[in-house]
Amino acid sequence: MENTGPAVIGLNTYNRHLIGQPKGPSQLGPQSVSSQPGKEPMGTQKPANASQEGPGIRFGDDWKKSLLLPAKDNRVKTSDVTATKGNEFEDYCLKRELLMGIYEMGWEKPSPIQEESIPIALSGRDILARAKNGTGKSGAYLIPLLERIDRKKDHIQGISLQNVLHKMYLLSPTPFFFYCTIYLCLPAAIVIVPTRELALQVSQISIQISKHLGGVKVMATTGGTNLRDDIMRLDEEVHVVIATPGRILDLIKKGIAKVNKVQMMVMDEADKLLSQDFVVIIEDIISFLSKNRQILLYSATFPISVQKFMAKHLQKPYEINLMEELTLKGITQYYAYVTERQKVHCLNTLFSRLQINQSIIFCNSTQRVELLAKKITQLGCSCFYIHAKMMQEYRNRVFHDFRNGLCRNLVCTDLFTRGIDIQAVNVVINFDFPKNAETYLHRIGRSGRFGHLGLAINLITAEDRFNLKTTEDQLMTDIKPIPGSIDKSLYVAEFHSVNSDCEAEASHPGGGSEAH
Repeated sequence: MENTGPAVIGLNTYNRHLIGQPKGPSQLGPQSVSSQPGKEPMGTQKPANASQEGPGIRFGDDWKKSLLLPAKDNRVKTSDVTATKGNEFEDYCLKRELLMGIYEMGWEKPSPIQEESIPIALSGRDILARAKNGTGKSGAYLIPLLERIDRKKDHIQGISLQNVLHKMYLLSPTPFFFYCTIYLCLPAAIVIVPTRELALQVSQISIQISKHLGGVKVMATTGGTNLRDDIMRLDEEVHVVIATPGRILDLIKKGIAKVNKVQMMVMDEADKLLSQDFVVIIEDIISFLSKNRQILLYSATFPISVQKFMAKHLQKPYEINLMEELTLKGITQYYAYVTERQKVHCLNTLFSRLQINQSIIFCNSTQRVELLAKKITQLGCSCFYIHAKMMQEYRNRVFHDFRNGLCRNLVCTDLFTRGIDIQAVNVVINFDFPKNAETYLHRIGRSGRFGHLGLAINLITAEDRFNLKTTEDQLMTDIKPIPGSIDKSLYVAEFHSVNSDCEAEASHPGGGSEAH
């Protein structure tokens, strides 16, 4: 379980870039109207020669022409993201400023999970959604969440206590944390995720698509950050808090975050959040919420723990199930039968023969992660490593640099199996085969994001044969022996044959993949 040390809301110095720039008064409610002086509510039409609306936007103009769109992604995509009903984001009557952020993210059309989820979430109904990794679940809940922000309502009290708290800190550092338990923040929406890296990723997406929504404030809070640094920065309203379970509960119990007016709670990777590691914490958080809250649950797998939670806490939820099959489409799976001593040599052979854009290599323990990373470096290959026992600041740096393409290979534990979306990853290698099918499903889902093609290779020892067979049976999939050569069109973007049907379908959220 994560560190649930001193409470913090906000981000540490390294993550300051995720907070976003405050643009004015802001609040959250069911619907939104502009709070800027002289600005008409959304939906009110102005003549083409009216005063300018937003940066370079005039009502009546073709506002899409002014958007800074990423390069179109022409990579081939699988049907789990292209088999849509033909809806457009504009069909949901979203605020224009929100649409601008959506399109500038490269999200041209809603994916199937977004088509199913957005209108239901906007109606205020609870949702239980099951969809594959990498099919747009983050957008499915962030878009309706941000759409419902009302910047005029005054029930969020992200008050300007910075000067008062600063004086407290200077005059009496020792009892500072005691004084900080006064009322500080009333977020109207919280998103709970199981890992710090996923919290930062979701925060970044939220800030990017809400950048034209003046005054909307998104804040990430996770274990391992410093309370004194972050509490002094809390001088603006906070509309959306994205947090790990232990940290948000700590904030609530210390009185720093008041959640009695929270309208929406999202649980991403709900199967992990309702596992034995977190379920008691989640139940405790729920007890502080209003009975009229809306709860949205998203995950790729829904074990019995999720069904029990749904029956207890969700009110007539709308159920979405887009899982035609458990394993991900577009991911080709192979295994290589080796001894333990042959694994590093086999890995080196894969490095030399595969065309890897970026790869993630999984081990079953933190010690093996560090040892393997050292071996890979000795082989002359670029390599980062990350695991849960590392300092948070270093984890943030590794995650940031790998996502930006500064290194080709990342060795990690199952810390990186949940929701992490790095579009450039086209190869996943299980150096150690996972102990259960659910972990295997989440591991290989780090490649082939948003319907793109990917490759998963498993190094299997004699002890893994039973787990391999069990995984195949439970996931109803076929993991084949690795051939002498692997067709590059199975996992390399430039070898994909792109037909007109694929180009006409929804493109992936993040723009093109990062070149390495």
